[in-house]
Amino acid sequence: MQVTFYTMRGIMKITIAGLVIVAMAVIVILIQRSRTISEDNYTSKFSSSEYDRYNQAKQKAMEKILGTMHNFSLFELIPVSYSLNYFLEGIPGTGFVTMELIEPDGSGPKPNSIGTYELIAFTKHHMPPSLENSDGHPWNRMEVLFRGMLTQIGNFSSEAVLNPGDTNELYGEDGETEHYMIFDNYAPNDIPFEIEGKTHCLLLCLEVFQSEVNYAREHGSAIVLEKLKELGHYPYSDLDRDPVF
Repeated sequence: MQVTFYTMRGIMKITIAGLVIVAMAVIVILIQRSRTISEDNYTSKFSSSEYDRYNQAKQKAMEKILGTMHNFSLFELIPVSYSLNYFLEGIPGTGFVTMELIEPDGSGPKPNSIGTYELIAFTKHHMPPSLENSDGHPWNRMEVLFRGMLTQIGNFSSEAVLNPGDTNELYGEDGETEHYMIFDNYAPNDIPFEIEGKTHCLLLCLEVFQSEVNYAREHGSAIVLEKLKELGHYPYSDLDRDPVF
């Protein structure tokens, strides 16, 4: 899958592999391989206790903004993607957030105008009471969409600076555009995302219509985001609405 990022510094195109939906038997193999790699080949400058301590601090910082984090994650079932964590209390619907980009020393993605960041996306759909036999639920479709998009953007975040207000396009293997997005700093009520005294960013990945991205590139993303807020569409990526431009 090809991703084009539009920033104030220009246009950059990077080709990255799209996520592949695999059968359960293959997932089991990937889990085994993932554990082998992590145990035998992976080294980190941080200990597991340092990660545990920092992740607890990171979760507390997120919960000040998003409400209590739900205690469910699909990471162990799908090891080829980032772990997504779910927030159900802050606003109606569900927030999907990464927890693996910012390291215990505050490094991670190339810092944007605010700092290093974790990625966040929202749907208006609520998590089903039970995920068993819920394959056709709209929440499941959005979860799969966000898992793919946030994993791809997260993988690229160490190579390019992604600022609030930037736009991007995600292309399919056939070269056709699949998704149009605008980035924003998600800080409701101006609550900063601070971890152990350092300011970071919750970078909102907002899927929008092509016409909205085109308008943002010509007139500025702030105008599009303000209109989405005015009509109650922000910060959601659900496209069951009419374009605002």
